[in-house]
Amino acid sequence: MTSSSSISSRIRYLRERRELSQEALSEQVGFKDRQTLSSIENGHRKVDAAEAVAIAKALGVKVSYFTDPFELAGEGRFSWRQRDVATEALDAYENKAGRWLAAYRHLARQLGRSVNSKMLRVALDKKSSFEEAVAEGDAVARALELGDVPAQRLSQVLEELLGTLVLYVDTEPGISGAACQLSQLNCVLINRGEPQARQAYDLAHELFHLLTWEQMPPQRIEGDIPDASHKRVEQLAENFASGLLMPTAVMERMLRAEPLPAEEETYSRWIAAHAERLEVSASAMMWRLVNMGVISVAAAKRLSERGLIAGSSRRQPKPAARFSRVFIEVLHAALSDGLISVRRTAEVLQMPIEDLAALFAEHRLDAPFDL
Repeated sequence: MTSSSSISSRIRYLRERRELSQEALSEQVGFKDRQTLSSIENGHRKVDAAEAVAIAKALGVKVSYFTDPFELAGEGRFSWRQRDVATEALDAYENKAGRWLAAYRHLARQLGRSVNSKMLRVALDKKSSFEEAVAEGDAVARALELGDVPAQRLSQVLEELLGTLVLYVDTEPGISGAACQLSQLNCVLINRGEPQARQAYDLAHELFHLLTWEQMPPQRIEGDIPDASHKRVEQLAENFASGLLMPTAVMERMLRAEPLPAEEETYSRWIAAHAERLEVSASAMMWRLVNMGVISVAAAKRLSERGLIAGSSRRQPKPAARFSRVFIEVLHAALSDGLISVRRTAEVLQMPIEDLAALFAEHRLDAPFDL
């Protein structure tokens, strides 16, 4: 059920998204003055049925948009990792992702499940050094007990311990993923088609944004506007991810068990092998060794220039199952309890009804319906 305050905020959000002034929309709807619309948007006056129809027509949506619990309607805050994606395509994909998150939140609450992400505190701000960011990533890996290969457990731990939804999805070309905050729920979207090492890095990077959102609000589109302050935030995120995925204690044990070769020409084989073990890219492993003082910056640059360090050290395995087990379990239970229809589920996920059974099978669940 959507409250009248939510209806008001959705009207305001969509008006602003359409770049309409209150005066312009009021004129289209037939209000005598702007104050009527202002009172509606501020929640001081309820909108009646006829007014809702007129406003919806003027804004180019169905009336149900204002009350649909599966619409996020601007409530969430997104930060996208992407490259050369057209604004229209990114906006459309954000709307699609917003429906997934809104549906999950609504159905989980109807099922009596907690929707309340927990966040750790990290001692970082824009003035923090890169070394401090690495140390905080390392500390978070220990606090979450991610073990010797943090990349393997990070997704599961975020969902189970922090209540952060991690969805592996098929994205528009150029989108790596995103961090999203909405009321009581944090989420990370990961492009499941990218190399495994890249997925782990993106997940750790987006976790940094979720942990520091209030101190260092990220841009909606990372790197969209050249800005020294935002660039530094992204560099801090990169160093945090490095410390989280390659904790100092783990790296030191690896170096003791198998020291780095003395000859620079043989570094690449060692780096590739140990990057594969930690499920990170060879490049990330190399720069972590630089950060630890094991390899000089000059040596790292020489290795990169000679093409001895590949971007990723792992072959791409079969893509992860779509969405996540937690997300699919909520849909499964909601369908079983009659809280959502099969047709509505397919509509929210934007897939043919016939594909739903295959989606549940990816998570080893029987489809809770007959086609």
